[in-house]
Amino acid sequence: MGHLDHAAFGWLTPALSYVMACIGAALGLRCTVRALGTTGRARRNWLVTAASAIGTGIWTMHFVAMLGFRVSGTDIRYDVPLTILSLLVAMVVVCAGVFAVGYSRDRGRALLLGGLTTGLGVASMHYLGMAAVRLHGRVGYDPALVGLSVLIAVVAATAALWAGLNITSPRAVTVASLVMGAAVSSMHYTGMFAVNVRVDPSGDALPGATAMQFIFPLAVGLGSYLFITSAFVALSPTADEREASASAQRPVESAAR
Repeated sequence: MGHLDHAAFGWLTPALSYVMACIGAALGLRCTVRALGTTGRARRNWLVTAASAIGTGIWTMHFVAMLGFRVSGTDIRYDVPLTILSLLVAMVVVCAGVFAVGYSRDRGRALLLGGLTTGLGVASMHYLGMAAVRLHGRVGYDPALVGLSVLIAVVAATAALWAGLNITSPRAVTVASLVMGAAVSSMHYTGMFAVNVRVDPSGDALPGATAMQFIFPLAVGLGSYLFITSAFVALSPTADEREASASAQRPVESAAR
């Protein structure tokens, strides 16, 4: 068995990955709150932004954490198409869950269905990302820990969607995002502790890209997207602020006439 190190850079990658998960969750919650206060095309656009933020945050969290993953006795490479597919899966399933909650009239049923779909999608993203790992050896999993990681993913996704429906104040969103970031991180590391590797030493070159060649630049790009989108959402007026601005302008327009 190869020795697995999940934090080769110490606390740097776990802490940074947690921050990415929290930023994605906070941004997704704020966008969901904005969406529920609008209709038509505006609601759709806010929901798409919410889904992309949550999906990007979860994926970035996963692969920033993977930067610290090492196995003694073998190098590690990543299959590029599978890694990109895992990102697309994260985006699509989160989008499905967010839209189910954002448009359904039966919010309770949509919450359960959306949470289950999104949680299974997040778990699929994680294990697709693990399937993209290339090393000299065979990767196995502890079924009990895999099942626990999937359960955590479903609970975390359901909690995220519930928060999007019921939490509106900035302070509450901040607390909820910290809890959700912890839940997503717990799901990831539970899934990683389920991994065992039987190393078969070999001098052959491994296919795929190293984490620094591919995952690090992509994670930096997606992280930048989260920060830029966060600034946009923070600076854009809410529905209440727009209504107040419009109300303030009406007396001025009447007086001008």
